[in-house]
Amino acid sequence: MSQILIVDDDPQVCELLTMYLVEEHFGVAAVHDGHAAIAAAKCGAPDLIILDIMLPGLDGYEVCRQIRSFSESPVLFLTARDDESDPIIGLEVGADDYVTKPFNPREVVARVKAVLRRQRRSSEAARRIHMGNLVLDQEARETAVGAGVVRLTQKEFDILWLLASHPRVVHARDKILQQIWGYDEDYTDYRTIDTHVKHLRKKLSDAGLAGCRVDTVWGIGYRMVPEET
Repeated sequence: MSQILIVDDDPQVCELLTMYLVEEHFGVAAVHDGHAAIAAAKCGAPDLIILDIMLPGLDGYEVCRQIRSFSESPVLFLTARDDESDPIIGLEVGADDYVTKPFNPREVVARVKAVLRRQRRSSEAARRIHMGNLVLDQEARETAVGAGVVRLTQKEFDILWLLASHPRVVHARDKILQQIWGYDEDYTDYRTIDTHVKHLRKKLSDAGLAGCRVDTVWGIGYRMVPEET
């Protein structure tokens, strides 16, 4: 069940939205000011926040800015203003959508569902990488080339995921050691990385990798390069 946090200083608005959201099987919590909203977002980790712009104390813009410093929960702004810049400012500070008051509660519910669907698709896409005939599934920690599964060690998969998730970006050997092995910056024995990459390349090549490649950037590190088709 997705959890929705409503932030509005009007109890009637909170009650109305709560009624419609509960009918659609959402879990709902409601608070009435900006400081309470930030605390609730930290403690409750809601799946989506419905946030009024006009709040006592901190306004919705500032609440959204602060929430964005620790959470990626989607934010749906409610605004009663006629100023056309309001929605633009809201989107600039990190909101995902907005509804203008007075609103139809069914429209709010529909927008909540739409935002959550987009987030779900984005989240699923972020856990899978397609490059050439290579497919990486982070959740299952599986690697496929074409129709075949390639068996990688844990560290080989971690290196490949790091490179493939940032195509064309050069990853220095020392940074790879820090990120994957947890070594400090003074560790300079890069042979373990070079050996892992050597084995990784052979496994991918034997499986028939096409459409991308792992490049060596001499004296620096490695990068994943999609090949032009």
